[in-house]
Amino acid sequence: MQSEGAFQQGLRDIENDIVAMGGIVEKQIDRSVEALKKRDLTLAHKVMADDMKINQQRFNIEDKVIRLVAAHRPTEAELREVAAVFNIIVDLERTGDYAEGIAKIAIMIGDEPPLKPLIDIPRMAEIAIEMTRGSLEAFVKRDVEKAKKVVSLDNVVDGLYDQVFRELITFMMVDPKTIDRATRLIWVAHNLERAADRSTNICERVVFLVTGKMEEIGASKY
Repeated sequence: MQSEGAFQQGLRDIENDIVAMGGIVEKQIDRSVEALKKRDLTLAHKVMADDMKINQQRFNIEDKVIRLVAAHRPTEAELREVAAVFNIIVDLERTGDYAEGIAKIAIMIGDEPPLKPLIDIPRMAEIAIEMTRGSLEAFVKRDVEKAKKVVSLDNVVDGLYDQVFRELITFMMVDPKTIDRATRLIWVAHNLERAADRSTNICERVVFLVTGKMEEIGASKY
């Protein structure tokens, strides 16, 4: 049987893979909203195609974890790390799906005239990216305080979502011809709100890793 140190080294290698996966997810969020802003259908199609890279990374990490556990006898604390890894890569993969969804909406909108200047939605994307990056930093460092700070940003995203929703509903009420375009932008905002929630999930896993207690540290309203 190999040493405990070898198991931990294997986990560190897997953490590096997770951080790399998170970097691609961040890029996907950024590019999907950029495609929406600029009506860049080529970029939107690129985001959709690259979603497969995220899916493949998830499968590769799962395979590494299974092989690592099979080759060792992990302790209870190490099994918590394993459980956290499985949950985190699912959250990252789903966040990638939200970016893909935004790219699909950008394609649906096509070259339609913009309903309104996009201000709050790009801000939501910036914060969602910041939360994704911050949640993984908290995971790698096992930093509970960092995790809680990241979760606090979810309230900002929720507030922006409420603002976008109310504004777009007003457009619909004033002019029913805007319903389709407004609804699509609501979908975009909802995807970004859900991306922020996924980062909150990761942060809750960090708290679980450090304390051994699973608790909600930032329950979403939705």
